[in-house]
Amino acid sequence: MKIRPLCDKIIVKRDEPTARTESVIYLPETAMDKPKQGKIIAVGNGIQNKETGEYIPYSVKKGDSVIFSSYAGTEIKIDDVDYLIMTEEDILGVVE
Repeated sequence: MKIRPLCDKIIVKRDEPTARTESVIYLPETAMDKPKQGKIIAVGNGIQNKETGEYIPYSVKKGDSVIFSSYAGTEIKIDDVDYLIMTEEDILGVVE
């Protein structure tokens, strides 16, 4: 199944949680935090300017690795893969 985000929505695939700490202590799955970083899978058209009807382009693009806020977006599952649908406002920065 494919999904195309509408208007100002962005689809992000969250990075996998790390199973161990920097000091090589392995964590059980219940103790792992959900990562606040992911990769942009698809973007919508952008925010529509109400006066002109034109779309304002995003400052992010498909393939960018981004950091987002803790409670950003809505979680969805497509073909057993978890994604987040969010707006550009939920994105805090691009990892370069």
